[in-house]
Amino acid sequence: MKTARVDWRYRLAAASRTAAAVAGGYALAAAFAAAGSLALRPFLPRVDAVLTATMLAWLAYVMAAGWAFYARTAWGAWCGTLLPALVLGAGAMAPQWLAGGAP
Repeated sequence: MKTARVDWRYRLAAASRTAAAVAGGYALAAAFAAAGSLALRPFLPRVDAVLTATMLAWLAYVMAAGWAFYARTAWGAWCGTLLPALVLGAGAMAPQWLAGGAP
């Protein structure tokens, strides 16, 4: 029986997808929690908005990790996790940027 040799490029792609799932998923979940808490603040008390957004961020993390291994390429895995994280992070920081940097 012939054993299959695993190419180093395959291992690198698998490691990259794993890093995209962990690091990119964390970035997406953090940005989702920040943007979600700001979006829910008009409808809920501040503590409830933060807790609700944080709990929903776990779903975003799981979906990002799933996407990292569902994507066709490792580049697609990184783009699919980091681009939404950048958009949500910019949305969360927009009120502070528009206020001129005042807390």
